[in-house]
Amino acid sequence: MFKQTAGEKLIELLIEWGVDHIYGMPGDSINSIIEPLRKAQDKIKFIQVRHEEAGALAAAAYAKLTGKLGVCTAIAGPGAIHLLNGLYDAKLDHVPVLAITGQVETDLLGTDSFQEVNLERLFDDVAVYNQRIMSAEQLPAVVNQAIRTAYAKKGVAVLTVPDDVPRFEVGSEARITSHFVVRQEIFPLESDLLKAQVMIENAKNPVILAGRGVHGIREPLLSFAEHISAPIVLTLPGKGAIPDKHPYCLGGLGLIGTKPAYMAMQETDMLIMIGTSYPFTGFLPDKAKTIQIDIDPSQIGKRYPVDVGLAGDAGKTLEWIQKHVKQNEDHTFLRESQERTRVWLEKLSEQEENESLPIKPQKVISELQKVTADDAILSVDVGNVTVWMARHFHMTNQKFIISSWLATLGCGLPGALAGALAYPEKQVIAVCGDGGFGMTMNDFVTAVKYHLPIIVIVLNNHKIAMIKFEQEVMGNIEFGTDLENPNFAQYAKACGGVGYRVERPEELSVALRDAVQQNRPCIIDVVVDANEAPMPAHITFGQAAGYTKHMLKVLFEEGKLELPPL
Repeated sequence: MFKQTAGEKLIELLIEWGVDHIYGMPGDSINSIIEPLRKAQDKIKFIQVRHEEAGALAAAAYAKLTGKLGVCTAIAGPGAIHLLNGLYDAKLDHVPVLAITGQVETDLLGTDSFQEVNLERLFDDVAVYNQRIMSAEQLPAVVNQAIRTAYAKKGVAVLTVPDDVPRFEVGSEARITSHFVVRQEIFPLESDLLKAQVMIENAKNPVILAGRGVHGIREPLLSFAEHISAPIVLTLPGKGAIPDKHPYCLGGLGLIGTKPAYMAMQETDMLIMIGTSYPFTGFLPDKAKTIQIDIDPSQIGKRYPVDVGLAGDAGKTLEWIQKHVKQNEDHTFLRESQERTRVWLEKLSEQEENESLPIKPQKVISELQKVTADDAILSVDVGNVTVWMARHFHMTNQKFIISSWLATLGCGLPGALAGALAYPEKQVIAVCGDGGFGMTMNDFVTAVKYHLPIIVIVLNNHKIAMIKFEQEVMGNIEFGTDLENPNFAQYAKACGGVGYRVERPEELSVALRDAVQQNRPCIIDVVVDANEAPMPAHITFGQAAGYTKHMLKVLFEEGKLELPPL
């Protein structure tokens, strides 16, 4: 009778769970897993990345885009260590990811063997499930439990597999468990709902702050907002949940947000937070009554005091409230907010039409908007590029992913790889700064190898520009932020892709239109103005004072400002 090895059983279980690809790099301590994976390439693909960090970031991005399990693998020691950044991204953005790492053989554990690292301790903080597989018989039950836990807790599961275990046969005594996850419908207590009903009906200027938890409930959210006459402010992870130019949308909040959103938060007497545990509480109201809706009770009141917490599914909760709350017929506050938004968008449009040199980054985003498909996948890196995309790209039905809570540089390209694999029929665009792209650019060849027709926009200002701005706002002189970049267009060609170098505004639209016609990986290297600061919508006195101090320091150092004689 044919018996499976533990390695074969592992791959079979992944297939049964619906996993269709794995990101990773082969190596000695996982070769006993790679071989059965090779034999199953018609059912589950191995995507070879050039750095395990990119593999883990891609797995996290895949989970963000699809809600399905992202999977990555790495060898013991250095390969496993490289996974950490991407796994923390998945942890902090609450998405299901499985990491399978190799380990030295079981009889070598504890002997300081070559590449032996205490992986259980290494992954202890990042994982919701973290287990070393001790035997072939144990493997099936542990794999099922790891995946089930990753889905149920929306987090990272790590399986450490000593090199000899996948070669052993799985005996009849192996534990057999179920390979599916059971979901539940969560709804708030009626007593809490009734408290919220009274508060909302007494509100004069209600505002909704919507986060990642409102994705997928566009119509219930908009219907509720209309019912209570409340404008909607979006967190960065919530971007795209409703169209940015919808009449009820005021844009984002915080340093990357809009002035209408800031003003609405200053004037509201009722804040309704939905699917967000917003961390930058300085931008939230000082005195408004607050209702927070979240499926996870532990998030309610975690960062900001609330008057009523509604622990339940956001869509179902909003439907109940709308059904039981009287319609608000007073649209005064809403119309004032809409007028501010109209003026704000006009100012943004003026920035986007600027034809000066060097190219303004706002101009790049505006031109990108014109060639982006309505259902495109947008993977945005961290830095100034986040500000420009948050403010100037007006989402309709696109999907928008970013490293929101970890905010790790280098997430843009791996996210695009995941987008192209998850949605091969859709347009996939990565928007990166030169600093972020430089961290993972070696995996552009992965797009070439697997014929993934992604477009990478690089805003190239030879700076870590957001840090430059932060230093100046602190009153310091810029230091350590200059970058010596290659020609990214030439790099694209060297990798086997298509490259465009854009240095003048009139070249921008031509390059973008050409790139979207290509069916190959492309990089558009756009030289942009390094001195275009990502100014917040509302500038505080401290920020203005700090920047003034910075300018005085610069003038003194350059000898352009002298102290008056004593």
